[in-house]
Amino acid sequence: MYKIQFGTDGWRAIIAKDFTVDNVKRVTEAVCKWLKKKNNYPAIVIGHDCRFAGKLFLEEASKVFIANGIKVYYSDVFVSTPMVSLGTLRQNADLGIVITASHNPPEYSGYKLKGNYGGPLLPEDISDIEMMIPESISYTSGISLENNEKFVKIDLQKMYIDHVKASFDLDTIYNSDFQWGYDAMYGAGMSVMNELFPEIELLHCDPNPGFNGTAPEPILRNLQEFADFIKISEAIDCGLATDGDADRIGLFDDQGNFIDSHHIILLLIHYLVKYKNQTGKVVTAFSTTEKISKLCKHYGLEQTTTKIGFKHITGYILNEDVLLGGEESGGIAIKGHIPERDGIWMGLIIWEFMAKTGKTLAELIEEVYEIVGSFKYDRNDLHITEELKQRVLAKCKEGIPSFGNYQVLKTEDMDGYKYHFENDQWLLIRASGTEPVLRVYAESKDEASVKKLLDTATNTVLNF
Repeated sequence: MYKIQFGTDGWRAIIAKDFTVDNVKRVTEAVCKWLKKKNNYPAIVIGHDCRFAGKLFLEEASKVFIANGIKVYYSDVFVSTPMVSLGTLRQNADLGIVITASHNPPEYSGYKLKGNYGGPLLPEDISDIEMMIPESISYTSGISLENNEKFVKIDLQKMYIDHVKASFDLDTIYNSDFQWGYDAMYGAGMSVMNELFPEIELLHCDPNPGFNGTAPEPILRNLQEFADFIKISEAIDCGLATDGDADRIGLFDDQGNFIDSHHIILLLIHYLVKYKNQTGKVVTAFSTTEKISKLCKHYGLEQTTTKIGFKHITGYILNEDVLLGGEESGGIAIKGHIPERDGIWMGLIIWEFMAKTGKTLAELIEEVYEIVGSFKYDRNDLHITEELKQRVLAKCKEGIPSFGNYQVLKTEDMDGYKYHFENDQWLLIRASGTEPVLRVYAESKDEASVKKLLDTATNTVLNF
């Protein structure tokens, strides 16, 4: 029997190969056992994204929950992960489930778990559920969902939109001199943005379960059409993109330049502290820029680094006064919202920042650079054999003194292997927790220097 394991953010597998109805039932049986140890009469909120067979998997999981006496609140249309998280909190449910593979390629689906607080379930709880997954299905279908009193439809999209309207100065965003654009990447954010901003430029906001053959991850190589559109149209001052389940953000300035999540995190801290007089701890993942620590020091904020995976950040948000939690991958949460990554929410904060100050994105980034200095970042995803991947990781564990002419000054191994070089340059080598990929991250002073460092590191790795 296929062994089901949860990675940095849920269980993900290829549809019809390992992500099957039977395996979804196995996971759901484990979730039921875990829930009933916590509460005799639990309730859950469940939704699915835009991928193939999302409704089917939702319905089959729901039958297992109902057979175990668990009430199910469900969305009958595709929704984003933040919508399910918000709905879980608002419905006072015990758990949220999202049938989604987030940013993974279209052949994948997945199963995310959300706590009753409206954010990723904590690692220790996920481990408990993993251990309860049966080797075979004990559940047999006899449940009808039609007119079932335990199968209750709720409007998660309206709930989310009402929350946005109550939390943002939308009139200032609407009436500013700036023009906005949005690329849904055929993902679950399309309906919300179409309703909130029907007059702006909207790309890939129609259902396409195959995502037109491109993984819905909001990084530059997957957003070239959006970048070119901004450059050619000369009519968009800031472009927002979100991933398949709309919990990650991608951003562009008015020249079609991609703004990575490191810069977005810095912009958000700068806005929340300097312009909104907020405070709190900053919690960021191991793969984010060292500039965050510098900005936090400037503003007198405490900063903590965690392993990669937002579930490692969530615990801090629940137990401490956290201003912002963020990852290199574009998953960011801030104080005043749910303890969850939310690409649309972060994009609207940036738009509000621009609208209230009247400054372009480039001008706001320059404000940050005046404090921390300028920098550039990039990442290579290496689709290599498992044998080579393990060989690379073994070499990293042994210790690598240099990459070409780059002499390693310090190595950290909290999550992967991070190498520090002179002039504040760094490199991180890490195996993905959601895909069969080895990731190589790098930061340096400018684009040419980043490319040189990444190329050198990649060539070194491929020759191990």
